[in-house]
Amino acid sequence: MEKFTGAARYVLDKELAGIINISMALEMPLLLKGEPGTGKTVLARAVAESLRMPLIVLNVKSSMKLIDALYQYDTLTRLNDSRFGDSKRDVSNIAEYIKMGKIGQAFAADERTVLLIDEIDKADTDFQDDMLDVLDQMEFDIIEIDRTVKAKHRPVIIITSNAKKDLSDPFLGRCNFHHIAFPDPKMMRKIIDVHFPDIDSEVAENAMAAFYKLRELDAVEKKPATRELINWIRALKADPDFKPKQLIKGDVPFLGVLFKKSQDYQQAATFSGRRKMF
Repeated sequence: MEKFTGAARYVLDKELAGIINISMALEMPLLLKGEPGTGKTVLARAVAESLRMPLIVLNVKSSMKLIDALYQYDTLTRLNDSRFGDSKRDVSNIAEYIKMGKIGQAFAADERTVLLIDEIDKADTDFQDDMLDVLDQMEFDIIEIDRTVKAKHRPVIIITSNAKKDLSDPFLGRCNFHHIAFPDPKMMRKIIDVHFPDIDSEVAENAMAAFYKLRELDAVEKKPATRELINWIRALKADPDFKPKQLIKGDVPFLGVLFKKSQDYQQAATFSGRRKMF
């Protein structure tokens, strides 16, 4: 099996690469935890890109039922077709009104896919455990047409959680696990260099120093993550009047790129406005 060694715009550490590759070898789902913005979702896209596999994304909602992820039976369209009789579909053939959900699409695909199940902690425990039963067996039944859908290829399964809610012990026992820690400055500089290969060293160093100082604020509810730093540097580079020394003096522009909640924004503005940043 081809191994994942990273992608053009994803900086990979050795431990994460190891758990991804062993999960593929063992054909087990990989559960990724970490605070929002640490690259969990981006990792699945990088795996798909590197291994040249299609990516299928199931965005989990709190109200979602497992059957929605497997398939949907479009009864409304069938009813309309039977009433008006102007469809090319055969109303007596229920199979024509079955549409695959995201897991169903991954099972039915003619080539191996990467299946990203995003924010599993939003779902209830029954959804989580029943979903893993389906992923273990690699098949599910479509009751309306008495048909069993079996996976043509076992997908590479990556599951993310923001740890907002505990996952059940049976669920955890059936996954491999990796916690994506927030990058330290050394790793963050590698990430910045990947996204901005030609970045001025003073811009990168001052922006990172200010960013980490702002993350240290105790009263901030939602700390800015890697994606906010990347977008903030984009904003700084796009401003022709920006000078890197502004950040040292506490003149921090575009705080709204880093902080998305009013209270956090005010806290950061107050802190940066009353002192030198570093």
